[in-house]
Amino acid sequence: MCSRAVTSAISKMPGVYSTHVNLVSETADVLYNPKIVTTDDIGDRINLIGYEYMGIHDNNSINNDVLEKKHAENQKKKLYRIIIGFFFSALLMYLMFGNVDLGPNASFIMLGISILPFVYVSYPIIKSGVLSLRHRNLNMDVMYSLGIGVSFIASVLSTFHLLGSSHFMLYDTSIMLGSFLMLGKYLEDRAKGKTSDSIKKLVQLKATEATVEKTIDGKIVQQKVPINEVFKGNIVLVKPGEKIPLDGKVIEGKSYVDESLVTGESRPIAKEVGSDVIGGSINKDGSFKFKVTNTSEKTVLSQIISMVQEAQNSSPPIQKLADKVIKYFIPAILIIAVISFLVWYVGFGSSFVDSLSIFISVVVVACPCSLGLAIPTALTVGVGLAAKYGILIKDGETLEVSDKINHVLLDKTGTITIGQPVLSEIINFSDYDDDEILKISRSIEQFSQHPISSALFNNEDKKSYVLYTVDNFENISGKGVKGSINNVAYYIGNKKLMEENEIVVPEKIISTLEKQELDLKTSVILSNAKEVLAIISVEDSIKENSIKAIESLHKMGIETSMVTGDNKNTSEKIAQKVGIDDVVSEVLPQDKLDYVKEKQSDGKIVAFIGDGINDAPSLTKSDVGIAIGTGTDVAIESGDIILINGDLINAVSSIQISRKTMSRVKLNLFWAFAYNVILIPIAAGALMPWNIFFRPEYSAFAMALSSVTVISLSLLLKSYVPEILKEGK
Repeated sequence: MCSRAVTSAISKMPGVYSTHVNLVSETADVLYNPKIVTTDDIGDRINLIGYEYMGIHDNNSINNDVLEKKHAENQKKKLYRIIIGFFFSALLMYLMFGNVDLGPNASFIMLGISILPFVYVSYPIIKSGVLSLRHRNLNMDVMYSLGIGVSFIASVLSTFHLLGSSHFMLYDTSIMLGSFLMLGKYLEDRAKGKTSDSIKKLVQLKATEATVEKTIDGKIVQQKVPINEVFKGNIVLVKPGEKIPLDGKVIEGKSYVDESLVTGESRPIAKEVGSDVIGGSINKDGSFKFKVTNTSEKTVLSQIISMVQEAQNSSPPIQKLADKVIKYFIPAILIIAVISFLVWYVGFGSSFVDSLSIFISVVVVACPCSLGLAIPTALTVGVGLAAKYGILIKDGETLEVSDKINHVLLDKTGTITIGQPVLSEIINFSDYDDDEILKISRSIEQFSQHPISSALFNNEDKKSYVLYTVDNFENISGKGVKGSINNVAYYIGNKKLMEENEIVVPEKIISTLEKQELDLKTSVILSNAKEVLAIISVEDSIKENSIKAIESLHKMGIETSMVTGDNKNTSEKIAQKVGIDDVVSEVLPQDKLDYVKEKQSDGKIVAFIGDGINDAPSLTKSDVGIAIGTGTDVAIESGDIILINGDLINAVSSIQISRKTMSRVKLNLFWAFAYNVILIPIAAGALMPWNIFFRPEYSAFAMALSSVTVISLSLLLKSYVPEILKEGK
């Protein structure tokens, strides 16, 4: 499919605002006004220019049976044409060059043998070329039709002595040209299908039915129902070995679940009451019930499929180079073909047969298809490869920019550390007992989303605790929280919050805070409006792979910095443990953003790795925002790259995959250009002085080979394993 032809045809329609055609997936994303133009109108226009409109699909059902069946039928038709074409072209070659005496009517016999196979093999190509010309689209089908048509028509004219000779016999060439072109399309379509295997595998993860608990006549029964009849809030039973049909929260039972195909996490994950489960993952050895939280397009798996599809349909900036070349390519080739014909026929006095064959060879050998496929095929495979490891890359531009990253900024909590600190110690300076201190603190912190709040509740459901009623709650960004209980104001936060509210923090309490920080604990002060009541300390642990990830970034020549709102001592200790030298601590979200801008002004290509919510400004401003997500809490809108399982190893893998993909894009472009740079002069007769003639059928074979080579190079990406993952084996 020629993307430019389809893009041009659709874009010119009234009511169409933008069109993006993906050559690999053979899809078009169209933004249009349904009051002005309908999808049927757009489909009719596609059919009118010689392509087949196959209907509307959503990103999650692209691999449905109808499309697969149509694709298989089209491939079968191509295969039949290839077989018929090569059989009759071989027969004609034998009759022409095998010293077979056909008598004085040999040329008419050749015409009779060739006419039906020629029409059968070449009809789809010529039809598409004619329709394209009718709509003023000068694409490669026009060029192919020209090459095939000229060779056949010239042979017919020669047969009837209208060229002054009956020796111009290219019937075999005409059919072989069509056969090779059809072979190229067949191999290209087959290979393109393989580049989208990642989407197909993801779609196959989706369940088709679920065992739902229902109450019928006062009795609880379990029924298997189609997945589209399961609704949010339904209770679903999952048995050992079954696929979890939708997202939900476990309410009964426990088991281990294999989430590797969804999140890239290789180890089975323990699930118990309160755990989140992801649709598409596989239950291992236990049974459990869960309450459905997401259905249809809102499930994690559906969002992953949508993101991968959208990324594969996007174009990196480097695509503009290929598009610019393709725009002028075909007219330039036509000019070269005409000049080549004139040079040999008029300038060097070659025969009309040889000169016309050179014209046909140039027209056929020069194909921008390999240029058009060079980028999207590599992009499609690269994005799919990343998804295999639980890495969601939003678009092609992200891949291209990630290839150039030379400085990575990392948040601490939830990025380098686990992000689920636990209550470590209460240092009480008041007359209240520790339980009362904890109850007051929990009551104020119940409205906060900060990790310290979760630690006070042991990372459990806050609603299960008996708490005081709190009035006038306020979250002070980067400093803490405050609220009133029984008309008494309480403050929980850092020294800045105390200073702003004129609460004196004695020197002994400050030294206690510093000691806690040296022990890698994060501490907050609880006070009322008059005095400090207690210090509450929580501690977080470093993620298993953080040290390895930082080491790998340094090996790749990438500088690292930690940028965190946590206290200086704790931040520097953790940075020292994981191998980061540059630490910026006790900063607000705006300060993080300013630090990103500062690094960019120094000429750095900056990636920011954060939790995808609190660090949204920095993720957005950085050249590449890498959002940490876990399970069903994937922050889809926060970053350019989403790490589903939140492992820093995957952050490094995403950069390595980006680098590998862009190197493959460049290799593809090199071969696409090299084919044309080398073969166009040869087809134009550059080797004729040495009696080497590049026949038109060779040109057709070379054209097919160029596209297949580019796609094959892209497919080799599927076997790539990021270096950091190899180190772990």
